[in-house]
Amino acid sequence: MSEKPILFSAPMVRAILAGDKTQTRRQVKYQRGDDCFVLQDYGDGWWPYSSTDGETANVDGMEYPYRCPYGTVGDRPYIRETFYAYGRWETRFSAKKKRDEWHFVDMTLECGHTYAYATDGAPHNFHKGNQRSDRTPSWWKRPAIHMPRAASRIVLEISGVRVERLQDISEADASAEGAMSWAQEQDAPIKDLNGGDDRIAFMALWESINGAGSWAANPWVWVVEFGRIRR
Repeated sequence: MSEKPILFSAPMVRAILAGDKTQTRRQVKYQRGDDCFVLQDYGDGWWPYSSTDGETANVDGMEYPYRCPYGTVGDRPYIRETFYAYGRWETRFSAKKKRDEWHFVDMTLECGHTYAYATDGAPHNFHKGNQRSDRTPSWWKRPAIHMPRAASRIVLEISGVRVERLQDISEADASAEGAMSWAQEQDAPIKDLNGGDDRIAFMALWESINGAGSWAANPWVWVVEFGRIRR
């Protein structure tokens, strides 16, 4: 069993906490150095294989299976989300970039605080703006990618992993993606989907994340099914 981070937006975190989201789809991406991408059906669905020998869709011993970067059945990824941390900024010299760069010093736990989360609203005295030169410790809004393991409050357990085309999503799976929960938070016309087609809501959700035309491209996607571990 492994624990890896996985990023979710605030609306998706709310859907997970409400029990409305039990699936996520992420695009299958080429791995560096691959010159061939094939999919083989071994009776349990299509699975991606990669090759560096220039071959097409034939398995000749030179291919290797793609591994889902988000984990496999039984793994427990922890969620990274936008959060608030208590601390201050300081400059440190970057040998790579040959200049001083701002670095956030997280003091949340050592100062006896607990992390706060964007889904729940900001702390009443969080530092607005970008005035890093003020070295006084205060609350700062931090992007999900920078969330430390200690700040994560949600752990998932993967119950299934498969690969399919994006547009093969069913109505039930679109509902399990929390698409309608997301739609209900958006401005019109998405709100007009209330009680309507979950697949349409998921299409709008996918394009809001991946850009216009990303649904029509119909890429292969990892389908990760999960449950939330309650602690």
